[in-house]
Amino acid sequence: MGKKLTEAIAVVACIDPDAYGTGAQTSDWIDMSKFERVAFIVQAGTLGSSATLDFKVQQSKASNGSSPVDISGKAITQLTEAGTDSDKQVVVSVEASELSDGYRYIAGVLTVGAASSDAGMVAVATNPNYGPASDYDLASVDELVA
Repeated sequence: MGKKLTEAIAVVACIDPDAYGTGAQTSDWIDMSKFERVAFIVQAGTLGSSATLDFKVQQSKASNGSSPVDISGKAITQLTEAGTDSDKQVVVSVEASELSDGYRYIAGVLTVGAASSDAGMVAVATNPNYGPASDYDLASVDELVA
């Protein structure tokens, strides 16, 4: 019998689903020295009239995300209310090997433009270097059912 899914993936970052006004929301910072890859799952809910939704992944040398830098090629095509992108999802995958030299931490940045909109994001990491992935779940993960 193989590993349970909860042992193979960890919930490592999120932007809680909510109705956000215009502006940027940054996720938790993820230590990529602990994982091989991370998938950011962006969720657009109901987008406000004329709203836009952008998402990108940034990297930092510090665990607090100071002096973040965008990771090239790790941004979505803008979602728009006019483009009927309400209630859609986008997945952005990042491998540890894609970080620039000296950078160890990554986070997602979700930006709502023009009008308040429902949105959220969850990031899951795979292939932990040590132990089951669930050891690295965010403290906000309330329950694992395997």
